[in-house]
Amino acid sequence: MNIETILQNAISHLLCELYGIEVEPGQVVLQSTKKEFAGDYTLVVFPYVKQARKSPEMVAAELGEGLKASVEEVCDYNVVKGFLNISIADSYWTSFVSEIAGQTRFGLKEVPADAKPVVIEYSSPNTNKPLHLGHIRNNLLGWSVSELLKADGQNVKRVNLVNDRGIHICKSMLAWMRFGGGETPESSGMKGDHLVGKYYVEFDKHYKAEIAELVAKGMDEEEAKKEAPLMKEAQSMLKRWEEGDKEVRDLWEKMNGWVYAGFDETYRSLGVGFDKIYYESNTYLLGKELVQKGLDTGVLYRRDDGSVWCDLTGDGLDEKLLLRKDGTSVYMTQDLGTALLRHNDFDADRLVYVVGNEQDYHFKVLKLILGKLGFEWAEKVYHLSYGMVELPNGKMKSREGTVVDADDLIADMEQTAEQMSLEHGKNDELSEEERKRLYHVLALGALKYFILKVDPTKNMLFNPAESIDFNGNTGPFIQYTYARIRSIVRKSSQELAARAITEVGDKERDIIKLLHTMPSVVAQAAQSLSPAMVANYAYDLAKAFNSFYQDTPILREENEGVRAFRVTLCDTVATALRNTMNILGIEVPERM
Repeated sequence: MNIETILQNAISHLLCELYGIEVEPGQVVLQSTKKEFAGDYTLVVFPYVKQARKSPEMVAAELGEGLKASVEEVCDYNVVKGFLNISIADSYWTSFVSEIAGQTRFGLKEVPADAKPVVIEYSSPNTNKPLHLGHIRNNLLGWSVSELLKADGQNVKRVNLVNDRGIHICKSMLAWMRFGGGETPESSGMKGDHLVGKYYVEFDKHYKAEIAELVAKGMDEEEAKKEAPLMKEAQSMLKRWEEGDKEVRDLWEKMNGWVYAGFDETYRSLGVGFDKIYYESNTYLLGKELVQKGLDTGVLYRRDDGSVWCDLTGDGLDEKLLLRKDGTSVYMTQDLGTALLRHNDFDADRLVYVVGNEQDYHFKVLKLILGKLGFEWAEKVYHLSYGMVELPNGKMKSREGTVVDADDLIADMEQTAEQMSLEHGKNDELSEEERKRLYHVLALGALKYFILKVDPTKNMLFNPAESIDFNGNTGPFIQYTYARIRSIVRKSSQELAARAITEVGDKERDIIKLLHTMPSVVAQAAQSLSPAMVANYAYDLAKAFNSFYQDTPILREENEGVRAFRVTLCDTVATALRNTMNILGIEVPERM
């Protein structure tokens, strides 16, 4: 039983015994004592003074005396107005270190064999462009949330829905047919996803030129966008695709094949993957069946032009298009089909969609329509809505080719990592192969940590140079701290077993208290689906360790028992850093 639970039980008992106040132990709220006061935990007694009919100071003092007399772990207390500050004996903290020493999975729960899965969808790229910085946040968030839930003892299935059909795909296909001259990844030396993305930009360039020409002839701009020959041809191509036209389908398969190969390479570089991949080209058909079901039951209706809609005005929204007048489907159509397929595949406890906040409305509509179609599990759909990533020079636009490609960003980060490592002289003892591996690990650590330390719901500004600094709240700072600890442990001749010592210093106690909170931090972060809580915990622990390291002798400590305790504490901190960073998908190097 941890000390918080011991204190909660004792305080609950004392409140009843002293004042007749019945409070469940779980309702007793304890806080960490502020740095300027002596103590480890603080109880605010104001909620109990009215029933106790005594002053706050008196209630706090009586509870403090009761705790000191009945709980052996409590060594002292002090009262500041209505705040009871409780001090825990060093013997508890040293015993805790002995208990967790050598636990390689410290802070992590096991997943029960019979746990229903939580299905997490992330990535969901379009096959008309390479993955970019926005996709990076999506992939890193999806992967780390999956790892976070696993660390909390939940069964997780990672899935990806590839948006491999639609008007955007046809734009790239049509531009390649018109302007590509038979170019391939092999002939161009480009990754397949980059090549297809090139022609998405080409389409937009020529499409804008056609619009300008029509406007110059006197046509209204909105009308010109609809009447531009390229757009009409792309729409015709989409209709032919849905009708199964062989020529269109063959080209679609060829160009998508190029993109998939490119995506796989980027996923490997980022260190992310999936348990199952769905394709919109398959799921939209099931979505169309659901639309027909909705028409048959009166949930949906068909307009005079043949398009199909769902009226959500009674739910405070508007009317939602589900099939265009030419019978082609929209994103909502395939998302209905995908949701049903995913539910049938996994019988999931939750269906979590990691998608940017610009799609908040879309997922409100998805849940509503699924519910109206009679699916009780619609309430299991959860949208993990995250903020956008921006660069110092503003937003990115795929159509205009102003995005930061994921591959280019990773390569640039690796170069920066190499430069920073050489400046700090942190790799002198490594071979050339080990150095290259280290640069990649540091680059990915910097990138992932910088993105994941920000609350998912917030927009963020990504600064590559700031992210890879070896000082401050960065991935490389934590990675270097871990490597430093591993070096200490390697140099020690002590066995990793905490000796029974009588007292610990303030900075040792700070570290142990942080270690003590790790399981609850992981649990809270999992409940909030926020890897940022884990990231900032790892930074706090690394910062506390470095403060301890600067002021406290470890290998130079003369007392053998104290030296053994400190080395064991170092090793336990390393375990906690490794486990928390692994939740973020970040590798920690043994040497730097």
